[in-house]
Amino acid sequence: MSNLNPVEAQFSALRQSMVGQVASHASLVADKTGKDMLGAAVMSALGRVPRHEFVPVEMKLYAYLDSPLPIGFGKTISQPFIVGLMTDLLELNSNQKVLEIGTGLGYQAAVLAELALEVYTVEIVEERAEEGKRRLDVRGYKNIHFRVADGNLGWPEHAPFDRIIATAAPDLMPPALLGQLKPGGRMIIPAGLEDDQQLLLVEKDENGRIDSQEILPVRFSPLTSPD
Repeated sequence: MSNLNPVEAQFSALRQSMVGQVASHASLVADKTGKDMLGAAVMSALGRVPRHEFVPVEMKLYAYLDSPLPIGFGKTISQPFIVGLMTDLLELNSNQKVLEIGTGLGYQAAVLAELALEVYTVEIVEERAEEGKRRLDVRGYKNIHFRVADGNLGWPEHAPFDRIIATAAPDLMPPALLGQLKPGGRMIIPAGLEDDQQLLLVEKDENGRIDSQEILPVRFSPLTSPD
């Protein structure tokens, strides 16, 4: 018998339905991504993390649609399929250190924290960073570290990182992020002009050589700088 109250039980059922939608979406775009399904660990993380706790209260009823949602400051929380795909492409394990650019309200960081050893997340808007930290702290995450700063500059004090993920799109790949990626590492980042963005998988080999691959056309909020 479930210990969940009726509201949480409803959200749990909606979350499992969302996971099914993500799986269906993955199979539909397999010709572009090369993946007809996402990894079991990623799907399990999507099934555990309560997305409704990482959206504004007026958006809670829509939290488990496979759709981006507004979170204020002109930004959105990414579509669950995109969160799952980007996480899956990182090929995370529990010994890795991950840099996230764009904390938002913390949903992607929560998914990463379920799978990685440590998550370092950078957000440029102080109010949004504080709210994301509050929501993640309430959920009991101890392996997430926060910084208010320009995401284009990464977090050099804790570099290099095994994995890097950006949830906002620069016009061009930030050199600092490439420099902070460990040899043998992977980065997932949307890049390009607002109407012509591609989700890129960037790999750095053991000799430091960079290779990038276009995965899907996407539309993310721009990665902004203080100026």
